[in-house]
Amino acid sequence: MIRFSTPDGMSRRHFMRHMAGASALTGSALAMGHTLKTHASELTSRRKSAILLWMGGGPSTMDIWDLKPGSRNGGEFRPISTSGDMQISEHMPMMAKQMDKMSIVRSMSTREADHNRGRYYLHTGYVPNPNIEHPSYGSVIAHELIDQRPELEIPPFVAVGGDSVGPGFLGMAWAPFSVSSNGQVRNLDLNMDVNRLSARKLALMELEARAMQNDNRGIAVREHLEVIDKTFKLMTSPQMAAFKVADEPQAVRDRYGDNGFGNGCLMARRLVETGVPFVEVSLGGWDNHQDIFPTLRDDKLPVLDRAMSALVEDLEQRGLLQDTIIIWMGEFSRTPNINGNAGRDHWARSWSCVVGGGGLNGGIAVGETSADGTAVETDPYSAEDLMATVCQGLGISLETTFTSLNGRPMKIANSGRVIRELIS
Repeated sequence: MIRFSTPDGMSRRHFMRHMAGASALTGSALAMGHTLKTHASELTSRRKSAILLWMGGGPSTMDIWDLKPGSRNGGEFRPISTSGDMQISEHMPMMAKQMDKMSIVRSMSTREADHNRGRYYLHTGYVPNPNIEHPSYGSVIAHELIDQRPELEIPPFVAVGGDSVGPGFLGMAWAPFSVSSNGQVRNLDLNMDVNRLSARKLALMELEARAMQNDNRGIAVREHLEVIDKTFKLMTSPQMAAFKVADEPQAVRDRYGDNGFGNGCLMARRLVETGVPFVEVSLGGWDNHQDIFPTLRDDKLPVLDRAMSALVEDLEQRGLLQDTIIIWMGEFSRTPNINGNAGRDHWARSWSCVVGGGGLNGGIAVGETSADGTAVETDPYSAEDLMATVCQGLGISLETTFTSLNGRPMKIANSGRVIRELIS
Protein backbone atom coordinates (compact mmCIF):
# COMPACT_ATOMS: atom_id res chain seq x y z
CA MET A 1 0.00 0.00 0.00
CA ILE A 2 1.34 3.42 -0.87
CA ARG A 3 1.13 5.76 2.09
CA PHE A 4 1.99 9.35 2.81
CA SER A 5 4.34 9.86 5.73
CA THR A 6 6.79 12.18 7.31
CA PRO A 7 9.71 10.48 9.09
CA ASP A 8 7.31 9.64 11.91
CA GLY A 9 4.38 8.67 9.67
CA MET A 10 2.13 11.12 7.84
CA SER A 11 -1.52 11.29 8.84
CA ARG A 12 -4.16 12.94 6.67
CA ARG A 13 -3.57 16.13 8.67
CA HIS A 14 0.16 15.95 8.07
CA PHE A 15 -0.46 15.35 4.38
CA MET A 16 -2.52 18.53 4.26
CA ARG A 17 0.33 20.38 5.96
CA HIS A 18 2.67 18.95 3.33
CA MET A 19 0.40 20.18 0.56
CA ALA A 20 0.04 23.55 2.29
CA GLY A 21 3.79 23.92 2.23
CA ALA A 22 3.94 22.85 -1.39
CA SER A 23 1.21 25.30 -2.38
CA ALA A 24 3.22 28.15 -0.91
CA LEU A 25 6.17 27.57 -3.23
CA THR A 26 7.07 30.48 -5.43
CA GLY A 27 10.51 29.30 -6.48
CA SER A 28 12.07 31.43 -3.76
CA ALA A 29 13.17 30.27 -0.34
CA LEU A 30 12.35 33.73 0.99
CA ALA A 31 8.68 33.24 0.11
CA MET A 32 8.59 30.22 2.45
CA GLY A 33 10.07 32.20 5.33
CA HIS A 34 12.18 29.22 6.38
CA THR A 35 15.47 29.57 4.53
CA LEU A 36 17.59 32.09 2.72
CA LYS A 37 19.84 31.18 -0.18
CA THR A 38 22.74 33.61 -0.17
CA HIS A 39 24.31 32.14 -3.29
CA ALA A 40 22.44 31.09 -6.42
CA SER A 41 22.79 27.48 -7.55
CA GLU A 42 24.87 27.08 -10.68
CA LEU A 43 22.62 24.58 -12.42
CA THR A 44 23.31 23.15 -15.83
CA SER A 45 20.71 23.26 -18.56
CA ARG A 46 20.15 19.51 -18.30
CA ARG A 47 17.57 18.10 -15.88
CA LYS A 48 19.45 16.32 -13.08
CA SER A 49 18.21 13.75 -10.58
CA ALA A 50 19.53 11.51 -7.81
CA ILE A 51 18.46 8.10 -6.48
CA LEU A 52 19.56 7.02 -3.03
CA LEU A 53 19.49 3.28 -2.33
CA TRP A 54 19.33 3.29 1.46
CA MET A 55 20.43 0.13 3.28
CA GLY A 56 18.95 0.59 6.75
CA GLY A 57 20.69 -1.27 9.55
CA GLY A 58 24.28 -0.94 8.39
CA PRO A 59 25.33 -3.40 5.65
CA SER A 60 28.63 -5.26 5.89
CA THR A 61 30.50 -3.63 3.04
CA MET A 62 33.46 -5.92 3.72
CA ASP A 63 31.29 -8.79 2.47
CA ILE A 64 29.93 -6.90 -0.54
CA TRP A 65 32.29 -4.24 -1.97
CA ASP A 66 35.68 -4.61 -0.24
CA LEU A 67 36.38 -8.27 0.44
CA LYS A 68 39.46 -9.41 2.35
CA PRO A 69 40.28 -12.94 1.17
CA GLY A 70 42.94 -14.59 3.31
CA SER A 71 42.29 -12.37 6.31
CA ARG A 72 40.99 -13.86 9.55
CA ASN A 73 38.22 -11.26 9.24
CA GLY A 74 37.49 -12.11 5.63
CA GLY A 75 34.45 -14.28 6.09
CA GLU A 76 33.00 -16.89 3.75
CA PHE A 77 32.61 -15.01 0.47
CA ARG A 78 35.03 -14.81 -2.45
CA PRO A 79 35.70 -11.77 -4.66
CA ILE A 80 34.93 -11.84 -8.38
CA SER A 81 36.09 -9.62 -11.22
CA THR A 82 33.82 -6.93 -12.62
CA SER A 83 33.46 -4.77 -15.73
CA GLY A 84 35.24 -2.05 -13.73
CA ASP A 85 38.69 -1.91 -12.19
CA MET A 86 37.73 -3.64 -8.94
CA GLN A 87 36.41 -6.89 -7.49
CA ILE A 88 33.20 -7.38 -5.50
CA SER A 89 31.35 -10.24 -3.80
CA GLU A 90 30.64 -13.43 -5.70
CA HIS A 91 27.00 -13.01 -4.66
CA MET A 92 26.66 -9.83 -6.74
CA PRO A 93 27.22 -11.29 -10.24
CA MET A 94 24.70 -9.06 -12.05
CA MET A 95 26.09 -5.88 -10.49
CA ALA A 96 29.58 -7.07 -11.45
CA LYS A 97 28.57 -6.54 -15.08
CA GLN A 98 27.51 -2.93 -14.35
CA MET A 99 30.49 -1.77 -12.28
CA ASP A 100 32.10 0.08 -15.19
CA LYS A 101 29.34 2.65 -14.59
CA MET A 102 29.65 2.78 -10.79
CA SER A 103 32.52 3.45 -8.41
CA ILE A 104 33.23 2.24 -4.88
CA VAL A 105 34.52 4.66 -2.25
CA ARG A 106 36.37 2.25 0.04
CA SER A 107 37.80 4.90 2.32
CA MET A 108 34.64 6.07 4.07
CA SER A 109 35.36 6.87 7.71
CA THR A 110 32.48 8.36 9.67
CA ARG A 111 31.81 9.29 13.25
CA GLU A 112 28.51 7.73 14.28
CA ALA A 113 28.02 4.01 15.04
CA ASP A 114 24.54 4.37 16.53
CA HIS A 115 21.67 3.62 14.14
CA ASN A 116 19.63 6.78 14.65
CA ARG A 117 22.59 9.13 14.86
CA GLY A 118 24.31 7.47 11.90
CA ARG A 119 21.15 7.61 9.81
CA TYR A 120 20.77 11.31 10.51
CA TYR A 121 24.45 12.06 9.83
CA LEU A 122 24.62 10.14 6.55
CA HIS A 123 21.40 11.76 5.33
CA THR A 124 22.31 15.35 6.26
CA GLY A 125 26.09 15.67 6.59
CA TYR A 126 25.56 16.96 10.14
CA VAL A 127 25.67 15.21 13.49
CA PRO A 128 22.39 15.50 15.45
CA ASN A 129 21.99 18.77 17.32
CA PRO A 130 19.10 19.38 19.76
CA ASN A 131 18.97 23.04 18.72
CA ILE A 132 18.58 22.60 14.97
CA GLU A 133 16.99 20.15 12.55
CA HIS A 134 19.01 19.84 9.35
CA PRO A 135 17.48 18.98 5.97
CA SER A 136 18.24 15.65 4.34
CA TYR A 137 19.86 14.95 0.97
CA GLY A 138 16.47 14.61 -0.65
CA SER A 139 15.12 17.89 0.69
CA VAL A 140 18.23 19.85 -0.24
CA ILE A 141 18.52 18.39 -3.73
CA ALA A 142 14.80 18.76 -4.45
CA HIS A 143 14.98 22.38 -3.25
CA GLU A 144 17.95 23.17 -5.47
CA LEU A 145 16.80 21.34 -8.61
CA ILE A 146 13.09 22.18 -8.64
CA ASP A 147 13.63 25.14 -10.97
CA GLN A 148 14.72 22.69 -13.68
CA ARG A 149 11.23 21.19 -13.88
CA PRO A 150 8.42 23.78 -13.69
CA GLU A 151 6.07 21.16 -15.17
CA LEU A 152 6.37 18.83 -12.14
CA GLU A 153 3.01 18.28 -10.44
CA ILE A 154 3.97 15.49 -8.01
CA PRO A 155 6.26 15.90 -4.98
CA PRO A 156 9.94 16.51 -5.78
CA PHE A 157 11.25 14.18 -3.02
CA VAL A 158 9.84 10.66 -2.91
CA ALA A 159 10.86 7.98 -0.39
CA VAL A 160 9.91 4.43 -1.42
CA GLY A 161 9.69 1.48 0.95
CA GLY A 162 10.60 3.34 4.13
CA ASP A 163 10.69 6.74 5.76
CA SER A 164 13.55 9.16 5.23
CA VAL A 165 15.06 11.99 7.24
CA GLY A 166 12.93 15.11 6.97
CA PRO A 167 13.28 18.60 5.54
CA GLY A 168 14.51 20.30 8.72
CA PHE A 169 14.49 24.07 8.48
CA LEU A 170 13.63 24.00 4.76
CA GLY A 171 9.99 23.33 5.71
CA MET A 172 7.19 20.91 4.86
CA ALA A 173 7.19 21.70 1.15
CA TRP A 174 10.43 19.69 0.94
CA ALA A 175 9.39 16.79 3.17
CA PRO A 176 9.69 13.25 1.80
CA PHE A 177 6.53 11.95 0.16
CA SER A 178 6.77 8.41 1.48
CA VAL A 179 5.19 5.54 -0.44
CA SER A 180 5.28 1.77 -0.52
CA SER A 181 5.77 -0.15 -3.70
CA ASN A 182 2.25 -0.68 -5.12
CA GLY A 183 -0.19 1.82 -6.57
CA GLN A 184 -2.59 2.61 -3.73
CA VAL A 185 -2.44 5.80 -1.66
CA ARG A 186 -3.81 5.67 1.86
CA ASN A 187 -6.82 8.02 2.25
CA LEU A 188 -6.72 8.90 -1.46
CA ASP A 189 -8.42 6.80 -4.13
CA LEU A 190 -6.54 7.49 -7.34
CA ASN A 191 -8.95 5.27 -9.25
CA MET A 192 -12.00 7.35 -8.30
CA ASP A 193 -14.14 8.46 -11.23
CA VAL A 194 -13.11 11.96 -12.33
CA ASN A 195 -16.69 13.25 -12.32
CA ARG A 196 -17.24 11.96 -8.78
CA LEU A 197 -13.95 13.48 -7.68
CA SER A 198 -14.86 16.84 -9.21
CA ALA A 199 -18.22 16.78 -7.48
CA ARG A 200 -16.51 16.25 -4.12
CA LYS A 201 -14.12 19.09 -4.82
CA LEU A 202 -16.95 21.48 -5.68
CA ALA A 203 -18.80 20.53 -2.49
CA LEU A 204 -15.73 21.20 -0.38
CA MET A 205 -15.02 24.48 -2.12
CA GLU A 206 -18.63 25.63 -1.56
CA LEU A 207 -18.42 24.83 2.16
CA GLU A 208 -15.18 26.76 2.49
CA ALA A 209 -16.58 29.71 0.53
CA ARG A 210 -19.56 29.89 2.90
CA ALA A 211 -17.23 29.79 5.88
CA MET A 212 -15.26 32.69 4.43
CA GLN A 213 -18.45 34.75 4.15
CA ASN A 214 -19.69 33.93 7.66
CA ASP A 215 -16.65 34.79 9.78
CA ASN A 216 -13.39 36.69 9.74
CA ARG A 217 -11.19 33.74 8.81
CA GLY A 218 -10.84 34.84 5.22
CA ILE A 219 -7.09 34.42 4.92
CA ALA A 220 -7.07 30.98 6.59
CA VAL A 221 -9.95 29.79 4.42
CA ARG A 222 -8.27 31.02 1.24
CA GLU A 223 -5.12 29.11 2.22
CA HIS A 224 -7.20 26.01 2.86
CA LEU A 225 -8.85 26.39 -0.53
CA GLU A 226 -5.41 26.49 -2.12
CA VAL A 227 -4.50 23.26 -0.33
CA ILE A 228 -7.70 21.57 -1.51
CA ASP A 229 -7.06 22.71 -5.07
CA LYS A 230 -3.48 21.44 -5.04
CA THR A 231 -4.52 18.12 -3.50
CA PHE A 232 -7.09 17.49 -6.21
CA LYS A 233 -4.61 18.50 -8.90
CA LEU A 234 -2.19 15.95 -7.46
CA MET A 235 -4.83 13.22 -7.41
CA THR A 236 -5.81 13.86 -11.03
CA SER A 237 -2.34 14.51 -12.43
CA PRO A 238 -1.25 12.12 -15.20
CA GLN A 239 2.17 12.14 -13.51
CA MET A 240 0.74 10.00 -10.67
CA ALA A 241 0.97 7.10 -13.12
CA ALA A 242 4.69 6.98 -12.30
CA PHE A 243 3.81 5.27 -9.01
CA LYS A 244 1.96 2.42 -10.73
CA VAL A 245 4.69 -0.15 -11.28
CA ALA A 246 1.99 -2.76 -11.93
CA ASP A 247 1.56 -1.11 -15.33
CA GLU A 248 5.02 -2.36 -16.34
CA PRO A 249 5.24 -5.63 -18.30
CA GLN A 250 5.77 -8.63 -16.05
CA ALA A 251 9.10 -9.34 -17.74
CA VAL A 252 10.37 -5.92 -16.64
CA ARG A 253 9.16 -6.45 -13.08
CA ASP A 254 10.82 -9.86 -13.01
CA ARG A 255 14.10 -8.35 -14.19
CA TYR A 256 14.10 -6.00 -11.19
CA GLY A 257 12.76 -8.71 -8.90
CA ASP A 258 9.04 -8.75 -8.19
CA ASN A 259 9.45 -7.80 -4.54
CA GLY A 260 9.34 -4.61 -2.49
CA PHE A 261 12.86 -3.42 -3.25
CA GLY A 262 12.69 -4.46 -6.90
CA ASN A 263 9.41 -2.61 -7.36
CA GLY A 264 10.89 0.36 -5.50
CA CYS A 265 13.86 0.58 -7.85
CA LEU A 266 11.55 0.26 -10.84
CA MET A 267 9.38 3.03 -9.41
CA ALA A 268 12.50 5.17 -8.95
CA ARG A 269 13.26 4.83 -12.65
CA ARG A 270 9.68 5.79 -13.53
CA LEU A 271 9.76 8.79 -11.18
CA VAL A 272 13.04 10.07 -12.58
CA GLU A 273 11.61 9.74 -16.09
CA THR A 274 8.64 11.82 -14.95
CA GLY A 275 10.90 14.54 -13.57
CA VAL A 276 11.21 13.88 -9.83
CA PRO A 277 14.64 15.21 -8.77
CA PHE A 278 15.22 12.93 -5.76
CA VAL A 279 14.05 9.41 -4.99
CA GLU A 280 15.11 7.31 -2.00
CA VAL A 281 14.50 3.54 -2.07
CA SER A 282 14.93 1.61 1.17
CA LEU A 283 16.04 -1.97 1.75
CA GLY A 284 16.26 -2.70 5.46
CA GLY A 285 17.37 -5.73 7.42
CA TRP A 286 21.16 -5.21 7.46
CA ASP A 287 21.67 -5.17 11.24
CA ASN A 288 23.26 -8.62 11.13
CA HIS A 289 24.67 -9.29 14.58
CA GLN A 290 24.28 -13.03 14.01
CA ASP A 291 24.32 -15.55 11.14
CA ILE A 292 25.43 -12.88 8.73
CA PHE A 293 26.68 -15.09 5.90
CA PRO A 294 23.52 -17.15 5.21
CA THR A 295 21.45 -13.98 5.67
CA LEU A 296 23.48 -12.13 3.03
CA ARG A 297 23.87 -15.09 0.68
CA ASP A 298 20.27 -16.33 0.70
CA ASP A 299 18.26 -13.19 1.42
CA LYS A 300 19.76 -9.72 1.12
CA LEU A 301 22.31 -9.93 -1.70
CA PRO A 302 20.14 -11.69 -4.32
CA VAL A 303 17.45 -9.01 -3.89
CA LEU A 304 19.99 -6.17 -3.96
CA ASP A 305 21.94 -7.57 -6.91
CA ARG A 306 18.95 -8.04 -9.17
CA ALA A 307 17.25 -4.71 -8.47
CA MET A 308 20.32 -2.49 -8.41
CA SER A 309 21.80 -3.95 -11.59
CA ALA A 310 18.48 -3.61 -13.43
CA LEU A 311 18.20 0.02 -12.32
CA VAL A 312 21.70 0.92 -13.54
CA GLU A 313 21.20 -0.91 -16.83
CA ASP A 314 17.74 0.55 -17.42
CA LEU A 315 18.83 4.13 -16.74
CA GLU A 316 21.74 3.76 -19.13
CA GLN A 317 19.64 2.21 -21.90
CA ARG A 318 17.09 5.02 -21.60
CA GLY A 319 19.72 7.76 -21.71
CA LEU A 320 19.03 8.78 -18.12
CA LEU A 321 22.17 7.61 -16.31
CA GLN A 322 24.29 10.51 -17.56
CA ASP A 323 22.00 12.88 -15.66
CA THR A 324 21.08 10.65 -12.69
CA ILE A 325 23.41 9.98 -9.77
CA ILE A 326 22.89 6.72 -7.89
CA ILE A 327 24.13 6.49 -4.29
CA TRP A 328 24.23 3.21 -2.34
CA MET A 329 24.93 3.36 1.40
CA GLY A 330 23.72 2.67 4.91
CA GLU A 331 24.34 4.48 8.18
CA PHE A 332 27.65 2.63 8.71
CA SER A 333 29.10 -0.82 8.10
CA ARG A 334 29.87 -3.79 10.31
CA THR A 335 32.92 -4.84 12.29
CA PRO A 336 35.77 -6.53 10.46
CA ASN A 337 35.96 -9.14 13.20
CA ILE A 338 33.26 -11.82 13.31
CA ASN A 339 31.56 -12.11 16.70
CA GLY A 340 30.64 -15.20 18.68
CA ASN A 341 27.23 -15.38 17.01
CA ALA A 342 28.71 -15.59 13.52
CA GLY A 343 27.70 -11.98 12.91
CA ARG A 344 29.28 -8.56 12.71
CA ASP A 345 28.56 -5.56 14.93
CA HIS A 346 28.42 -1.78 14.30
CA TRP A 347 31.43 -0.18 12.61
CA ALA A 348 31.88 3.35 11.23
CA ARG A 349 35.67 3.65 11.10
CA SER A 350 36.37 2.05 7.71
CA TRP A 351 33.75 1.12 5.13
CA SER A 352 32.45 1.55 1.58
CA CYS A 353 29.71 3.32 -0.31
CA VAL A 354 28.92 3.11 -4.03
CA VAL A 355 28.16 6.02 -6.32
CA GLY A 356 27.88 6.53 -10.06
CA GLY A 357 26.02 8.11 -12.94
CA GLY A 358 25.40 11.81 -13.42
CA GLY A 359 28.76 12.30 -15.10
CA LEU A 360 30.75 10.96 -12.14
CA ASN A 361 33.65 8.70 -12.96
CA GLY A 362 32.72 5.02 -13.04
CA GLY A 363 34.61 1.76 -12.86
CA ILE A 364 37.07 2.71 -10.13
CA ALA A 365 37.68 1.99 -6.46
CA VAL A 366 38.55 5.12 -4.50
CA GLY A 367 40.84 4.62 -1.50
CA GLU A 368 41.60 1.42 0.34
CA THR A 369 41.42 -0.20 3.72
CA SER A 370 44.00 -2.33 5.51
CA ALA A 371 44.38 -6.03 4.77
CA ASP A 372 42.13 -6.91 7.70
CA GLY A 373 39.65 -4.10 7.04
CA THR A 374 40.16 -2.37 10.39
CA ALA A 375 41.49 0.97 9.12
CA VAL A 376 41.45 3.33 6.15
CA GLU A 377 44.97 3.50 4.70
CA THR A 378 44.36 6.37 2.26
CA ASP A 379 42.74 9.77 2.56
CA PRO A 380 39.49 9.15 4.49
CA TYR A 381 36.18 10.55 3.28
CA SER A 382 33.20 11.61 5.40
CA ALA A 383 29.44 11.89 4.96
CA GLU A 384 29.94 15.60 4.24
CA ASP A 385 32.44 14.79 1.49
CA LEU A 386 30.10 12.33 -0.18
CA MET A 387 27.21 14.80 -0.07
CA ALA A 388 29.42 17.57 -1.49
CA THR A 389 30.47 15.27 -4.34
CA VAL A 390 26.88 14.41 -5.19
CA CYS A 391 25.88 18.08 -5.14
CA GLN A 392 28.79 19.02 -7.40
CA GLY A 393 27.91 16.22 -9.79
CA LEU A 394 24.35 17.53 -9.96
CA GLY A 395 25.54 21.05 -10.75
CA ILE A 396 24.59 22.49 -7.36
CA SER A 397 26.99 25.18 -6.17
CA LEU A 398 28.89 24.25 -3.00
CA GLU A 399 28.80 27.94 -2.09
CA THR A 400 25.04 27.67 -1.52
CA THR A 401 24.24 28.77 2.03
CA PHE A 402 20.93 28.54 3.89
CA THR A 403 19.80 30.39 6.97
CA SER A 404 18.27 28.15 9.62
CA LEU A 405 15.24 29.04 11.73
CA ASN A 406 17.48 30.28 14.54
CA GLY A 407 19.35 32.57 12.15
CA ARG A 408 22.50 30.52 11.67
CA PRO A 409 24.12 30.32 8.22
CA MET A 410 24.32 26.69 7.09
CA LYS A 411 26.65 25.78 4.22
CA ILE A 412 25.34 23.13 1.87
CA ALA A 413 26.84 19.67 2.57
CA ASN A 414 28.34 21.10 5.77
CA SER A 415 31.32 22.45 3.79
CA GLY A 416 32.35 18.96 2.72
CA ARG A 417 35.15 18.53 0.20
CA VAL A 418 34.63 16.91 -3.18
CA ILE A 419 35.98 13.39 -3.73
CA ARG A 420 38.18 14.45 -6.62
CA GLU A 421 38.69 10.92 -8.00
CA LEU A 422 34.99 10.87 -8.91
CA ILE A 423 34.89 14.22 -10.72
CA SER A 424 36.20 14.45 -14.26
